[in-house]
Amino acid sequence: MKKYIVFAALMVVLPMAAQDTYENARLMGNDLNGTARYVGMGGALEALGADISTISTNPAAIGMFRHSSASLSFGAVSQQDASKFDNLNKTNMSFDQVGFVWTNRTNATSYINFAFNYHKSKNFDQLLNAANSLRGASLSKLAFAKSTKLSDANGGYYLDTNKDAMWMGWRNSQSNERAYPFTQWDYLYTNAFTMDDVNYEYPSNSYAEASDYLFDRAHRGSISEYDFNISGNINNRLYLGLTMGLYNVNYKGYSSYVESIIDMNNNPRGYLELADEHRISGAGVDLKAGIIVRPIEESPFRIGLSVSTPTWFDLTSENYTTIYNNTDKDYYNYGADQLTASEEYDFRYYTPWKFGISVGHTVGTSLALGASYEYTSCGSADTRIVEPSHAYYDEDSRSDKVMNANTENMLKGVSLLKLGVEFKPDPSFAVRFGYNFQSAMYNDNSFRDTQLDSEGNAYASTADYTNWKSTNRITCGLGYKYEKLSLDLSYQYSATGGDFYPFQPNVTFTDPYDGSAGTNVSTASDVNFKRHQLLFTATYTF
Repeated sequence: MKKYIVFAALMVVLPMAAQDTYENARLMGNDLNGTARYVGMGGALEALGADISTISTNPAAIGMFRHSSASLSFGAVSQQDASKFDNLNKTNMSFDQVGFVWTNRTNATSYINFAFNYHKSKNFDQLLNAANSLRGASLSKLAFAKSTKLSDANGGYYLDTNKDAMWMGWRNSQSNERAYPFTQWDYLYTNAFTMDDVNYEYPSNSYAEASDYLFDRAHRGSISEYDFNISGNINNRLYLGLTMGLYNVNYKGYSSYVESIIDMNNNPRGYLELADEHRISGAGVDLKAGIIVRPIEESPFRIGLSVSTPTWFDLTSENYTTIYNNTDKDYYNYGADQLTASEEYDFRYYTPWKFGISVGHTVGTSLALGASYEYTSCGSADTRIVEPSHAYYDEDSRSDKVMNANTENMLKGVSLLKLGVEFKPDPSFAVRFGYNFQSAMYNDNSFRDTQLDSEGNAYASTADYTNWKSTNRITCGLGYKYEKLSLDLSYQYSATGGDFYPFQPNVTFTDPYDGSAGTNVSTASDVNFKRHQLLFTATYTF
């Protein structure tokens, strides 16, 4: 069996690009992060205000500042129940926040304030490990099943070689256009394994069953948010605010998916490995507006409302993906020992609108109570395809209607509940507790559909996905103030369960060689993401 390495920048150029529902979903939502006071109270400060972290949730809360201040936050995060992979440690240091508020008194009871804040809105650092039996299913079997559909209209493709003698999936037997269901990983499996490359006169397409799989992924990077705010209050009764947010996305993921291949008698025949390095980088912008009112002049009770536009992301995706064919090649007379494909493309992604309501109340100077609720319709996210406009120096984009319909079916509305309490037994000392609950983004029957006739599907270099469930966060914290310096410490424990699938489940097909019915069943594996965070903030008031 000959050994060779092929580098491809996908053999048939696609003029437009987007991403699929599951790849884009990781860009939605925020971690509970910011100052230690904000985290220690579960983020429930939108109506209580006077904390710089509210700049991105209810901008009107910055209008409650009566003194200028500057703050700095950093700490460590540690993942529980995970195995080290790709040199990513379970515990990592994190720089989380820095910002200032400049207050300007306009009269005895009114202010106009300006603020800037950086915070890490999402920390991608995560280790994901999964292993399970396959009971005869395999990723090569899924690629084979799609090839039996013979056209993109049926959720598959027609196999034939291109001018470079590489096997490609075409729209149908008469087309010279690449089918969108022919993903990058389909290209790799087809050319490295399922198609017999020894006898080109009578080529054959087949698949192998697998007994089990092993999967590891290391996520790295973050979404950095830079917020610019103008806010103020009128007679300490009405608070208004507006924030413009700028975002920087820096994501890197490396994964290894290994299938143990067996023959028809369940004898081991080696393994296939799909190794994928994926990066997403780019920028985004959004606007947030908020209002807080104190309806009863004699009462400190407050009600807040907030709204956030979509974050308009302009992004670049890069991948470098290799399949390693370590099967018994005297038995499986297929493909290459190693085959690599790489791709780089631009796309745009617009997250959904976000709406919030909050209440806050204080009892004297010793007790503060806060509660907030936020809703995001995740299914309304807009995946957009970038294409050149008439001007050579510009680009335009349009919605990927097929992928957006899939997103609407797979994702649902997410509710975020925040509860917090702060008790001050002494004016210089504070004790805080919080609870934060975020409902699941994915429907129970959601799956990563690799048969979609969508541009965003064609660029997929992996087939795995995870349906993450609800997230529970429990927080606590301490605060100490000495003259103009405040020192705050918080602890956060967050836990999320999920169902991991190595590839799309329950794809049926008819074997073209003997007419038998086949199915490829991918079963779920239970996974979890449990993380501990220790956060420290120093604030100076002037």
